[in-house]
Amino acid sequence: MDDISHLLPRSKNDIDGARAVVQAGYPAVAPILGELTVWLKDYNWPIAHIIAPFLSSIGTPMVPHIWHVLKSDDHVWKYWIIQLLLPGLPHDTALEFRPELERLCYTPSDAERREELDQQARRVRAYFGWT
Repeated sequence: MDDISHLLPRSKNDIDGARAVVQAGYPAVAPILGELTVWLKDYNWPIAHIIAPFLSSIGTPMVPHIWHVLKSDDHVWKYWIIQLLLPGLPHDTALEFRPELERLCYTPSDAERREELDQQARRVRAYFGWT
């Protein structure tokens, strides 16, 4: 397999790099999905608006990368992942995250509540009709 790490955007303003990732497509970028997910830590970053729809369109292969974020302590990153990626998953794949979304809805930590993860979880649950 060729090294494709050269496709990784170099900064939050690397629009050309983000577009190159999208142009390469999936599965070509499969080895760098985790690194690409890092660019969704803040949706205010210009490249996040290019990378988010692309990653969302990948669907099921994003599951381990989504879990990586959901198990982290970065609540802002979780917020964006829940809002931007979970609704793009196929229904049967999204079911894997239902217990975590329900936990966020009913028993969020104080920090999770401050970052409105409970509200995002409710929106995704409603989107999938799990309410």
